[in-house]
Amino acid sequence: MRIAVRFADDIAIISLSGRFLAGSDGPFLRKKVNDLIEAGARKLLLDFAEVPYIDSTGLGFLAGARATAQSVGMSLVLSGVNQHVKKILDEVQLTQFFMISKDESTGLAKLAKISSDRSGSEAEPVKASKARKRPVATPERENAGE
Repeated sequence: MRIAVRFADDIAIISLSGRFLAGSDGPFLRKKVNDLIEAGARKLLLDFAEVPYIDSTGLGFLAGARATAQSVGMSLVLSGVNQHVKKILDEVQLTQFFMISKDESTGLAKLAKISSDRSGSEAEPVKASKARKRPVATPERENAGE
């Protein structure tokens, strides 16, 4: 997997390219996220536009990145998630915990709208899958408006 980090104003963007498989990708990405947090980044876009496949390593990274981001008040958006990756996120019921945008520009716009004084919570997550009858009462769900 290839990983590129860049910035758009106050938003850190990690662009991923290739299959997200077991190996060194997960630990390397965790370090990148932690480095960005230590550098003061509070908005992060993970661009999955060039990721055709994700396995449990990638899912573990996403769950950990979300927890880390939430613990420091960082807003996190996943962009460009293809149908295969979204299906896997849906199957393990992770989709509801992320704000997902169709592409990078939409994700950047969502992050730009997030006020910098938000404390202790992430951006609003996407709506839960249609299979759920009632949303789970979590702080993230209380503010969901999308």
